[in-house]
Amino acid sequence: MIRVVCLVPILLVVGCATPNSRDEAGAATKNSVPEVPFDWQALQQSIGDVQVGWIAAFDDPLLSQIVSEAQSNNQELRAAAANVDRAYALARQAGAALKPEVNLLAGGGGSGVLDSSEGADSEGNLNTSLQVGWEVDVWGRIRSSQQAAVASAETAAADYTFSQYSLAANVARFYFIAIEAGLQQVVSRETVDALTRTAQIVQIQYDNGFASSEDLALASSDLASARDTMIAAGGAYRDALRALEILLGRYPGADLALRDRLPIVPPPPPAGVPSQIMERRPDLISAERNVAAAFNNLDSDRAARLPTLSLTADIGGSSESLSNLLDPTNVAWTLASNLVAPLFDGGDRQAQVEISTFEQEQAIAGYAQAALSAFGEVEDALDAGTVLRDRLVALEKASAQASEAFRIVSLRYEEGETDLIDVLDIQQRVFSTESNRINVQRQLLEQRIDLNLALGGDWAM
Repeated sequence: MIRVVCLVPILLVVGCATPNSRDEAGAATKNSVPEVPFDWQALQQSIGDVQVGWIAAFDDPLLSQIVSEAQSNNQELRAAAANVDRAYALARQAGAALKPEVNLLAGGGGSGVLDSSEGADSEGNLNTSLQVGWEVDVWGRIRSSQQAAVASAETAAADYTFSQYSLAANVARFYFIAIEAGLQQVVSRETVDALTRTAQIVQIQYDNGFASSEDLALASSDLASARDTMIAAGGAYRDALRALEILLGRYPGADLALRDRLPIVPPPPPAGVPSQIMERRPDLISAERNVAAAFNNLDSDRAARLPTLSLTADIGGSSESLSNLLDPTNVAWTLASNLVAPLFDGGDRQAQVEISTFEQEQAIAGYAQAALSAFGEVEDALDAGTVLRDRLVALEKASAQASEAFRIVSLRYEEGETDLIDVLDIQQRVFSTESNRINVQRQLLEQRIDLNLALGGDWAM
């Protein structure tokens, strides 16, 4: 027994010599990603620290308010938060096996015979014992399992953070979509009003013999098409409101009050450098922690094929009276050790090692793909910003020129110098150009959202 006790310090030293899976996982994730350039290829603005609090950059108090409301009420986010708490509880549970288990047992009983002539004769006995059990983590199996659970908890925490960022971005997107839908509804209503006036003029001209039946049919056709567009725009606006209300945790009644114009597009945010994105984006942090968990799980499964050593101790006493229960003469103790070496399990442990190996490879590949996708999202968002800014400038010029052309053609039509079809054609261009300008302005606002999310910028206001 003394030899067993003396062996414990040696086993503790051996148990501490576990593989450093964190370093291995870090090297594996770094090597899985292709060489990253210093600058973003689509970058056309100065490099700076990635912007935090980007919701506030839109300078829209209502947007800030509803983002906070969504963070408080969204049910999917609540589920993600509960999953984080659960993951850390599992990590604590996995780490409990590293410590000894101590149990206290106490009991008592009695026996005797019942003699009706002399009364009852009985004997009682009390006993108590303290039991200690501990599996010595010689090969680091328990420690690796506990570290895997911690890495999984960190994965869940990063996923929760990314869910917060994504929710803020989705709320902002649907907010801008809803405002744009309202503005498109206004444009379609103005189109109907303008075409109604044109149709009325043509009707008067037709009644007085100054317009043909073709002109009357053409004006009526354009008016009917405009009314169809207006009806569709109203439905799209209500759909956008309901989608936003669901994100906010409200009943989707399409009665949310919004502002009547889109915010001014803020300047492009600083983009940082590509190499920093892997340390900043929560989804990439999650993928890296998933790789670390896979490495630790593999270490644990490999160690499970090796012998396990358990130490147990028991000390306790037994007496007929409580006062003598802990008397040294009534106390006994035992100390034992058990060595269990797996001999044959039908290949179960080896199969588990192979499964963990494949899961490790899968996690590394998943990280590499997530990193490439993240780089692509940033490059796409940066490029889209340039394209949309140029489009917005072009559409603003086109809108101004179309309005001027409509003014001129209207005067020429009144003087009989041009046909109605020319007036209707240019009139449609005016409203179409304005509709496109509003759409591109909304897309540019959405590009700011996508870029901040792709860069891992903090949504907090």
